[in-house]
Amino acid sequence: MSHGHSHGGGGCRCAAEREEPPEQRGLAYGLYLRIDLERLQCLNESREGSGRGVFKPWEERTDRSKFVESDADEELLFNIPFTGNVKLKGIIIMGEDDDSHPSEMRLYKNIPQMSFDDTDREPDQTFSLNRDLTGELEYATKISRFSNVYHLSIHISKNFGADTTKILYIGLRGEWTELRRHEVTICNYEASANPADHRVHQVTPQTHFIS
Repeated sequence: MSHGHSHGGGGCRCAAEREEPPEQRGLAYGLYLRIDLERLQCLNESREGSGRGVFKPWEERTDRSKFVESDADEELLFNIPFTGNVKLKGIIIMGEDDDSHPSEMRLYKNIPQMSFDDTDREPDQTFSLNRDLTGELEYATKISRFSNVYHLSIHISKNFGADTTKILYIGLRGEWTELRRHEVTICNYEASANPADHRVHQVTPQTHFIS
């Protein structure tokens, strides 16, 4: 279900409504630190590698030297692998004050190596976007759907009418849980273990709250 900018009823909200000092705001959007940038892909980017540059500190969101612009048409598809499990709570999409600004965003979780052919499937959530020139509008996700995300795909399907789409900043807010090597091993082991073994080998992962 798509929704736009609605003060009070859901959709996106302004930074002023959060009443957070700038340093807290920056910490809240620290999930970019939990992205495996070496494996991040941006399909249909006009300059190779430029898609990675829009995942930057919130304080640097107005740095217009780092941006991504689409190539053949207005669509962009970001494949974003995380270094652990993420509970995604909100997204900011910042662009220019023209028709190249994205107008629709579709989110998919846990589909690595997603292609444009895969965008025919139903997204986990769709947003109608408003022009955001300052990085102040947050689109709140359905946390129940995005509580265990190790890979996020962001499909920018439309803009406001330009031939290409330009994005200056993407901010991700949420919580990150570390994936430990022995935890994965134990999970594999438990797949064929009996219930009595489960009590002995259970692991509680460490959770870091970014808020």
